[in-house]
Amino acid sequence: MKQNNKTHILFRYAIITLAFLLFSIAVVVKLIDTTVLTAPEWNKRAHKELSQTSVIPPERGNILASNGNILACNLKVYDIKLDLRHNKVMKQNGIPWAKIDSLADSLDYHYPRIRNLKQHPDTFKKYSWHTRLKKEFDKEPNKRPRALRLTAKKTLEDFERIRNFPYLKDFKGRGFRIPVYKEEKNVRIYPYGRMAYRSIGRVNESHATGEFHGYSGLEKDLDTLLYGKPGVAKKVALTSGIGNWMSQAPVRGFDIHTTIDIDLQDMLEEELLKICQDSKAEWGTAILMEVATGEIKAISNIELLKDGTYGEALNRAVQAFEPGSVMKPISLMIAFEDGLVKNVNDTEDCSPFQRTSDPHGSGRKTMKQIIEQSSNTGIARVIFRGYEQKPEAFYDRLASIGFFEPMHTGIAGECIPRIRRLVDKDSRGNNITMTSRHLDLARQAYGYNTEIPPLYALSVYNAIANGGKYVRPHLVRALIDEEGRDSILPISYIRDSICSRATASKVRQCIREVVWGEHGTARLVRDDRVEVAGKTGTAYPVEHGAYNTSKRRYAFAGFFPYEQPLYSCMALVLGPSGTSANRTSGQVVKNMAVKMYARGMLNNSSSFTTSKTENTPVLAASEAYDSRELTSSLGIPKARKVKATKSNGNPAGCVPNVVGYDAPTAVRILESNGLNVVLRGSGRVVSQSLPKGSPLRHGGKIVLHLKI
Repeated sequence: MKQNNKTHILFRYAIITLAFLLFSIAVVVKLIDTTVLTAPEWNKRAHKELSQTSVIPPERGNILASNGNILACNLKVYDIKLDLRHNKVMKQNGIPWAKIDSLADSLDYHYPRIRNLKQHPDTFKKYSWHTRLKKEFDKEPNKRPRALRLTAKKTLEDFERIRNFPYLKDFKGRGFRIPVYKEEKNVRIYPYGRMAYRSIGRVNESHATGEFHGYSGLEKDLDTLLYGKPGVAKKVALTSGIGNWMSQAPVRGFDIHTTIDIDLQDMLEEELLKICQDSKAEWGTAILMEVATGEIKAISNIELLKDGTYGEALNRAVQAFEPGSVMKPISLMIAFEDGLVKNVNDTEDCSPFQRTSDPHGSGRKTMKQIIEQSSNTGIARVIFRGYEQKPEAFYDRLASIGFFEPMHTGIAGECIPRIRRLVDKDSRGNNITMTSRHLDLARQAYGYNTEIPPLYALSVYNAIANGGKYVRPHLVRALIDEEGRDSILPISYIRDSICSRATASKVRQCIREVVWGEHGTARLVRDDRVEVAGKTGTAYPVEHGAYNTSKRRYAFAGFFPYEQPLYSCMALVLGPSGTSANRTSGQVVKNMAVKMYARGMLNNSSSFTTSKTENTPVLAASEAYDSRELTSSLGIPKARKVKATKSNGNPAGCVPNVVGYDAPTAVRILESNGLNVVLRGSGRVVSQSLPKGSPLRHGGKIVLHLKI
């Protein structure tokens, strides 16, 4: 018996030993195979796996108003989801429906599936969380959704609240995995809503790459600067397997410090909306610009929507339209500069001419009267003094002052003026008669047969108000990078001088008569509190290849105060025939001037200086960007490079102002100044415990209160 047991035991040991021996042989064979025989193939697969890289998206820069307020910024939010196929949920037998009902009550109260659910009792049962949860929990466990979305775009506070709802909090505790999870998302928010909507722009997500890029306004035009530089993560072999290793850190996009003044923007939108409503206009656009610097302080675009209300729409400030009589002071400026007329009291015959008649009567009129009464024949005859023999030279003269050059304002969709060069042959080589060219030249002189964006027309009026200095309109004041300010002062000039100071003064005198003359076409724009000077213009819109005489575009371009112009402004409104620019667009400019006067905004003297060094923009490029990238993005031909500052515009030794910033940006700015940051809440910074400008103590504590 003992011998038998011993034999059986030895037999079993022999089998086990043989099994281990065979296994060892298999391991050795596989080892030789992988390290010797098929090593090249495995090395190739390993190299392929380890050579893979992934893109780390950068944080998009903010867009700031002129005073530093946030116009567009990023916010980290979360989609909160419930895993109904989680093992803890699936193992439950007999789920207590009382707790499910309590969960549904909590969700309906805090996160209803449709707004104002209780005000729609007929849809309550269909869209309540009670119905939805019962439907999902009644399914077989393996058919329930893996990600039932409870709410979208919420904060960490919402996540914590939901985790403590009835039923869900039962899963809290050591060793338990909560079946509620969050998916992080970055969204672009605009604290001022649709204010300057088309100028600031919006972003859109690319379905192919998942990247967010601008598709309108500043968001699009300066997308390369706002987007930043993506980082790179490589696959590396770790002890626990293959993981990602950041080989190149992403570079955050620049914060764009714009010229937009929030108060002026609000005022301009209000005035334009009021005029559009009163005149039953289809749309309107208006621009307010600082004369000395070319900074666009406000820009508004309003359109009549299908529901009968007005809203922000297409940015027509940079779209080309037939300007009408707004062109006449530009033609007169060329006539003065070319010596075709000498002074404002020179006269010209205003009798019918080139199929054109003067609605205010014929006879001889001074240059003041031609502009005051908007004489088509008068301005056409003045231009014919110099360009009758060579009509094409009028186009060349406009080109010589930079009238057809891109503005690079920072506004997407910018068009250049379209004025036909009146050559003697068309594109097919056919002859064009001198009579036809003369007719076109006359029309171009008083603003027909041309298409000029309002911003371009305003830029010339701004130059006339600026003593001939043709400053470039722009929306970007400075750039701020991760480490400090890459300051760009884009006060550049399309031409140092579009005309002499003497010529600018003569044209200003003529424009003044439009408002203050006895027969001026904009007498309703007068206001004794602030002296506005400007020119009206009207034109029929072209629809379906022909003029629609039932509608008109009403334009007014001017500047104020007259003696020392600080601001130029233009408004353009498309409305029904029967009113005038005097009563529509002119009132927008007048009301802006009066409101600014009432707020003490017109008492400051111009800061313009003729220093040559200020004609060149100043650039302080960061290490992450080549200065050529910045100048080309903003259309700056030449710049002086200086050492970058890290002050963020904050006086040295003082606490920065971070109100309005998103949390990551605020923390970065404050920590770079040596402060320890404590966050309270979620969203954007609404207050800070240390006032801005207070003495800065390194290592000090600052509490930031956040709110969405």
